[in-house]
Amino acid sequence: MANILKTEKKVQVVSMLAEGSSMASIARITGIHPDTIMRLAVRIGQACAKIQDEKMRGLSCKQIQVDEIWGFIGAKRKNANRAGAYGDVWTFIALDADTKLIPSFVVGKRDSYHTKMFMDDLAGRLTNRVQISSDALSTYQDATERAFGSEVDYGQVVKTYSVTPLGNAAQPAAIRYSPAEVIKVEKNVISGMPEVNRICTSHIEKQNHTLRMHCRRLTRLTNAFSKKFENFEAAVALNFAYYNFCKTHKSLRMTPAQAAGIESSAWTVEELVKRCGE
Repeated sequence: MANILKTEKKVQVVSMLAEGSSMASIARITGIHPDTIMRLAVRIGQACAKIQDEKMRGLSCKQIQVDEIWGFIGAKRKNANRAGAYGDVWTFIALDADTKLIPSFVVGKRDSYHTKMFMDDLAGRLTNRVQISSDALSTYQDATERAFGSEVDYGQVVKTYSVTPLGNAAQPAAIRYSPAEVIKVEKNVISGMPEVNRICTSHIEKQNHTLRMHCRRLTRLTNAFSKKFENFEAAVALNFAYYNFCKTHKSLRMTPAQAAGIESSAWTVEELVKRCGE
């Protein structure tokens, strides 16, 4: 079943997936059966995860921003047990503020176990002392200390939000579907000697927005959510590989992988597909 599509069709499907098209729309445009698209997406995504695991080694990043982005698999948390679904899922993401490279990500729950897994994975990919910036998620501090010990400069951005009543249907849509207003921002030094003016999560927050726009599984207020954990993880991995190796960053005028010295040139989607063994 792996080779029933010609390479140009696979390239078309992967390109559309990486640019935010839904499986249903891809099926309508290409005439390919949705099940075939799904199987291809999972294979490509799993191969992309392996490629990035191999490529993201020995990195000399200096400024890393980390954050988490929410999604759900099968059903949201309140309905997950009844539906027998995974429920809420969080993707931990690291971003090099200078090269815009995403060297590490972990998909799972927003808990101590997965935070530690994420920070351990990140630490294993770096070769030098690094400054890390995160939000105020409580599990980051212990996970960072465990992964990096004293060899890290770590600071947190602590935001205070206005209180908005939840679940009020009488509220205008502009309020119900918008984040709460930030009324205060503090930068706290947690360990080492980070540059306070570079304790920042703005770049990773912008990347989260980009991910939501390009990964249909994470686009809000749609029915394009994943039904299986492996499908969600594969979709995220595909988007990160496309972002790191194929997509030219506007401000850098090259791909993040080029900026980080991992690759000498940008990959075409066809090259990505072939490197995935398709």
